Amino acid sequence: MLKVDNLKKNFGSFQAVKGISFSVAKGEVLGFLGPNGAGKSTTMRMITGFIPPTSGTASICGHDIITDPVAAKASFGYLPENAPSYRSMTVEDFLLFTAAGRGFRGKLGREKVEAVIEKAKLSAVAKQTIETLSKGYRQRTCFAQAIIHDPKVLIMDEPTDGLDPNQKYVVREMIKEMSAEKAIIISTHILEEVDAVCTRAIVIAGGELKADGTPSELRALDPEGGRLDKVFRNLTMQEAK
Repeated sequence: MLKVDNLKKNFGSFQAVKGISFSVAKGEVLGFLGPNGAGKSTTMRMITGFIPPTSGTASICGHDIITDPVAAKASFGYLPENAPSYRSMTVEDFLLFTAAGRGFRGKLGREKVEAVIEKAKLSAVAKQTIETLSKGYRQRTCFAQAIIHDPKVLIMDEPTDGLDPNQKYVVREMIKEMSAEKAIIISTHILEEVDAVCTRAIVIAGGELKADGTPSELRALDPEGGRLDKVFRNLTMQEAK
């Protein structure tokens, strides 16, 4: 459902992403792991069409993000890092605005909004302005806008970063609830996300893919103890030196 083919991105003489390729199928939750500065967010922005790649491409549900961007973008939901939104709007109004942007207006738009408010557990704050919400509720509001059109592919950049343990639990449970019907990719530097929600994980560092496998396959890279944090360090610390 999501295929990334040899994506590269240069910023002047600096090559931030050096040829990343992978695919994500329906029912998979892929953790896209790497230290800060590894190229995770740059890769996500290329996949979603926010910035153009220097070379390579990505396709979503068969639609190329470069040559067929409208159809590609209609096929995925995107939760960007830091959950941007219009903070002077109420949760309900923001979601109605998002629904209208997706072509859902009137009765259908309200039905879509009611459905995602329930799914993201936002009923208690639906009438509040977003600026009055906790970070967890703001994250869930942005999560709701990402799924309002019931996309087949869901792309999330650092979905639990900065949340407290209870807020993380709620967001992860929402991801699990819809994982069977979607292809999901989560960009993160938080290793516990792998055990919590991921069926597979990719590790990148220095803009390059270092490992790709299930959580158990990644742990096998540490034959002494199967510690994911040790595997992560071994794969990425060389780039940080």
